[in-house]
Amino acid sequence: MAIMITDECINCGACEPECPNTAIYEGGAAWRWADGTTLKDVQLDGGQTISGVTPQTPVSDEYYYIVSDKCTECVGFHEEPQCAAVCPVDCCVDDPDYRESQEKLLAKQQWLHQKA
Repeated sequence: MAIMITDECINCGACEPECPNTAIYEGGAAWRWADGTTLKDVQLDGGQTISGVTPQTPVSDEYYYIVSDKCTECVGFHEEPQCAAVCPVDCCVDDPDYRESQEKLLAKQQWLHQKA
């Protein structure tokens, strides 16, 4: 599963630099597939292909958020999700809407960071 940030977030920003996938963004900030990854283009559900640098709509305008499609729970990098490890208010928690096996998380990590 992916990690989510609850509305108990105090906007301290401790989590953002810890994410190896750059899946965490400040509230109101547009996100990009290419941020922190090797992705140049991304094929969306439905077959549309977009540039990895195309700004995407923020998930939250109020507090830090995690882009679930970029979150691998740090699989392939660390033993545990680093955002949760550093969060001073424990608001980085499992997202019940995004359940993924270890194998799927590792495949996502490899997709996000493709070797040239």
